[in-house]
Amino acid sequence: MSKLDELIKKLCPNGVEYKTIQEICNITRGRVMSKDYIKANIGKYPVYSSQTENNGELGKIATYDFEGEYLTWTTDGANAGSVFYRNGKFSVTNVCGLLKVSNNDILTRYLYYTLSVEAPKYVNAGMGNPKLMSNVMAKIRVAVPPLEVQCEIVHVLDDFTLLSAELSAELSAELKAREKQYDYYLNYLMTFDEKQVSYKSVGELFEVKNGLNKEKSAFGKGTPIVNFTDVFNNRWLNKDSFKGLVEVSQEEINRYKVNKGDVFFTRTSETKEEIGMASTVIDDIPNCVFSGFVLRARPTTDLLLPKFCAYYFSTNKVRDTIIRYASFTTRATTTGPKLSKIMVPILSKEKQQEIVDKLDKLDKLCNDISEGLPAEIEARQKQYEYYRDKLLTFKELVNERE
Repeated sequence: MSKLDELIKKLCPNGVEYKTIQEICNITRGRVMSKDYIKANIGKYPVYSSQTENNGELGKIATYDFEGEYLTWTTDGANAGSVFYRNGKFSVTNVCGLLKVSNNDILTRYLYYTLSVEAPKYVNAGMGNPKLMSNVMAKIRVAVPPLEVQCEIVHVLDDFTLLSAELSAELSAELKAREKQYDYYLNYLMTFDEKQVSYKSVGELFEVKNGLNKEKSAFGKGTPIVNFTDVFNNRWLNKDSFKGLVEVSQEEINRYKVNKGDVFFTRTSETKEEIGMASTVIDDIPNCVFSGFVLRARPTTDLLLPKFCAYYFSTNKVRDTIIRYASFTTRATTTGPKLSKIMVPILSKEKQQEIVDKLDKLDKLCNDISEGLPAEIEARQKQYEYYRDKLLTFKELVNERE
């Protein structure tokens, strides 16, 4: 029997108490800070935001808003529900929620591991832009075992996390090297001599349209819908790429229909770098519509292959154009007229297919989750999640009334 099993048998054999986040934490939000503000106030204290890369760090400034042990979580966007442990002096942007433990019966580090499992379950993606707002976070119930049990769980998971990270680091480094090679060839194969290849603008080749907006209650059943995360996370979309559903009328299906060859762009995000992420539909998907958080570019010619579009609109040249023309206040935004400025090379379909075939081979090597390094990395992560979830599962204590 492990030390943890012994502690549970000794201290909580009949189960543990559950409490809501609002019972054990003070809940606040970050403040609006643009990249320009951060660049103008460079210092040593980190600013955390919604992205998961670099532990969520957006930059460093000369002042800080918080000090000590906290948890932050991403409230909206593609990473909504992601939870982070913070300890030190730092600030967070307005798309981050903040939790400060106010109860002596729970460890912040233990709560971090628990919410890493629980918070993603409460993300609402119904409106197309995933959200986990403070009022929902407040109602999440978590197990609160005795402190000795929490300490042992934290000890085990910290060790396991470190080991898993070390084992995955070498695999991730190799995968990043392959992805860097892939990105080089993607941009190399999509670079053309403008004296030999003609170009047309997106405005000449596509009709750009805003998507469907519906009340929250309409989501969860009905017709398939292309949402923000579907576009953000996929270079192309087929009938198996998304799970979102929405109740719509036939007239709405006709207005917001999705066709093979349609290119979708994310319309708004917290940073310029995350807007205009593109995904192309490569299958026929009957009665599918698209969300108001994305823009649909429908081809008005037959000059372009769908897969060619999928690759081309993810190149550095296109991304730079989208970012250059984007507007930014509290959120970054792109529009149809701005996307219309993107220039697209006009090649023969035979030449397009030749490029697609080469990139498909590289894409499979780097991204196919069913083989190679990505599968190994995923296996490590699933192993970690299995043991983490098992350690954090408790029977709820039933208080019997006399």
